[in-house]
Amino acid sequence: MRDQEPGRPAATEQRLTTREAAELLGVKPETVYAYVSRGLLSSRRSPGGRGSTFDVQEVRALARRSRRDSGSAAGAGTPAQASGQELTVRTRITLIEQDRYYYRGVDAVELASRHSYEEVAEWLWTGRLRPGVSFTAPEESVAVARRAVDALPEHAGPADRLRVAAIAAAAADPLRFDLSEDAVLGTARVLIPTLVAALPPVLGERADRGPLAHRLWTRLSGRPADEASLHVLDTALSLLVDHDLAASTLAVRIAASARAHAYAAVSAGLGVIEGPLHGAAGGLAHRMLLEVLDQGSAAPVIAEELRAGRRIPGLGHRLYPGEDPRARALFTLLEDVPGAAPALAAARDVVATTARHTPLHANVDLALAVFTAASGMPATASETVFAVARTAGWIAHALEEYGERPLRMRPSGLYSGPRPPQPLPE
Repeated sequence: MRDQEPGRPAATEQRLTTREAAELLGVKPETVYAYVSRGLLSSRRSPGGRGSTFDVQEVRALARRSRRDSGSAAGAGTPAQASGQELTVRTRITLIEQDRYYYRGVDAVELASRHSYEEVAEWLWTGRLRPGVSFTAPEESVAVARRAVDALPEHAGPADRLRVAAIAAAAADPLRFDLSEDAVLGTARVLIPTLVAALPPVLGERADRGPLAHRLWTRLSGRPADEASLHVLDTALSLLVDHDLAASTLAVRIAASARAHAYAAVSAGLGVIEGPLHGAAGGLAHRMLLEVLDQGSAAPVIAEELRAGRRIPGLGHRLYPGEDPRARALFTLLEDVPGAAPALAAARDVVATTARHTPLHANVDLALAVFTAASGMPATASETVFAVARTAGWIAHALEEYGERPLRMRPSGLYSGPRPPQPLPE
């Protein structure tokens, strides 16, 4: 974390010098600065401008975490480096705790239930709501992105199309290298609708006006949209806007740390979500639900998955010991969607059947699968929803990272190969 602006600490605030912080952590002073560059500690210039000071509670918390995770690993360069402790990055965007999550301190589920995706995105970016805000893309940007996407093979997946659209839109924007906050926000408000507009419509009729969820529906389903389904889609977009440092978000922050422009940072995120353990997980759950509906019971489907050594898609989440709040919110809304009852029953059957083996709660991927299956969408639809939604969160993290020291996201490798010198290969 970069140094904060000089200023006098509050009277109640306890600050440590670099040497005091190093002694408390059991490391060298140079290592303390390494912690700052990696986002493990924040620092503030001392009033005289010489040296840095550190919050005593933050240093103590880091020392406790280091001792808990690896005992003596704190002196190895980063806390718990040898034990594989996960990278920690300070952020003001999303907090996840006690089976709930918050956008800038506001309950994310409540925010999503009362505001549109566009309004939630603005809150995430700026900390301000803009009631009634709508994102529109210039015709030139959309035309370039569509031509690029239309040139792809028919079997291209959602992430392929969106990534190509993002790159094409970037090439058409000569101001993309301006990383000022206003410029990046302008890019975000244009890029998201461009991504949606670049996707081919199911019935050949493009809807490029109105709320973003309405426009996206025409790219996912050939059925007429009812209000309940559109509400589920808009809420799903809002619930999926951000989720702390998911794998794709970390990729975005690394790109932003290297000062890649916003289009490139989003492209990095799109590259990661194609993994079956991330954005593509909803598609696996979708196919499973269709199989359950086809067989009339979850038991043989679950049995086959377990026999093959595969995890059951749509169940469990490492950040929620209890129920995924996103799934809970969507399941409640899906009760009002016409025709969703069979898919909902199949999802409940999956949860109940799996509970005999291991008690796992439904996660948002299973809820999305119910929605996509009930709406006549392809299995890849949940990946599209996820990617479009998360683009707003990626922009928020890129903005936050642009305010940090460049190239700070540079961990050190732990070399485990043969020690040099080795003979030259023949």
